[in-house]
Amino acid sequence: MAQDGPTALERFINGILPENPVYRQLLGMCPTLAVTNGMKPAMTMAGATAFVLICANVLISLIRGQLKPHLRILVFTLTIATFVTIADRFLAAYMYEMSKQLGPYVPLIIVNCVIISRCEICASKQKVGVALADGVGMSLGFAIALASIATVREILGSGTWFGLPALPAGWPGWGIMVLPPGAFLTLGLLLGVAEWASHRQAQTAIWKTVRMLWSWRR
Repeated sequence: MAQDGPTALERFINGILPENPVYRQLLGMCPTLAVTNGMKPAMTMAGATAFVLICANVLISLIRGQLKPHLRILVFTLTIATFVTIADRFLAAYMYEMSKQLGPYVPLIIVNCVIISRCEICASKQKVGVALADGVGMSLGFAIALASIATVREILGSGTWFGLPALPAGWPGWGIMVLPPGAFLTLGLLLGVAEWASHRQAQTAIWKTVRMLWSWRR
């Protein structure tokens, strides 16, 4: 039987690095910039987004045979909104201070481009196992991106990591790193590093191919 799309393993791996939602697709920029001034809010947002993304992917895949083309976006939105409401109420009930700190960014998961795009690209077209692997891979990729940015900002801005001391007590703390300009600066630098690594990997592959062709010719 012909495979009608990437396998579950390919979906999982693609979500972590090759199609990382932040570093490769530049999706979900609002929470990426807004909640990465510390590891705790960043990881809480990553967890809430993972819950919504995985649940929405699985549910949309289960009902994909019933989806009508002109209603699919409405169904995606209602499905995502349901799981976002669950996540938002859970945080308000059990993590009230964190819920207040994240503010409107948890309800705004409803319009997160990462989740809507995965419903459209994968969940509405492939089986549940593949949709689940896609949701887990994309969630891990999103969490890695938020963690990398939050690590730089919290350590340089406050001298801590997850609230624990990470630099000597004499570290003055770069206040700008926990402010919005620090988010843009850190994201830009890390995007540059990711792009440089990608080009270097491509150049290495080209040179390997050239050397292999040259050895065959000799």
